[in-house]
Amino acid sequence: MTKLNSVKEFLAQKHLALAGISRTKSKFGNTIFKELTAKGYMLYPIHHELKEYEGVSCYPDVKSLPENVSGIIICTKPDQAKGLVEEAISNGIRHIWLQQGAQRKDVVDLVKDRDVNLIAKECVLMFAEPTAFFHRFHRSINKFVGKYPK
Repeated sequence: MTKLNSVKEFLAQKHLALAGISRTKSKFGNTIFKELTAKGYMLYPIHHELKEYEGVSCYPDVKSLPENVSGIIICTKPDQAKGLVEEAISNGIRHIWLQQGAQRKDVVDLVKDRDVNLIAKECVLMFAEPTAFFHRFHRSINKFVGKYPK
């Protein structure tokens, strides 16, 4: 289970890659991009075809990211997440957030016995302050049912 101090450590990173940007405006990766950018995070979108998203340059892969990127949010299907986690680790990224739906046991197992801060099965927008009403409500429910990290 994810620990709250791991979440706080992840969110202390201000230069984050985001895998999961899409041409489809309604995709959740796009929502994460907009909300975290508005909260002051510097996001570096990863997309193998898009050259830019919302006026920000996209990177074709993890190895193309600037050196100051210290964390990555992965908001993709699990089969894509595995390669992204492998690339992140081999490129020195030690803070990895597998957005809900991106995790799978074999993907999570990649970080075992490594110096990696992995967050899985959580929504980054529930923790990144200030949170919108919907995310505060989601957080309250998780606290009530005992699923909120301690």
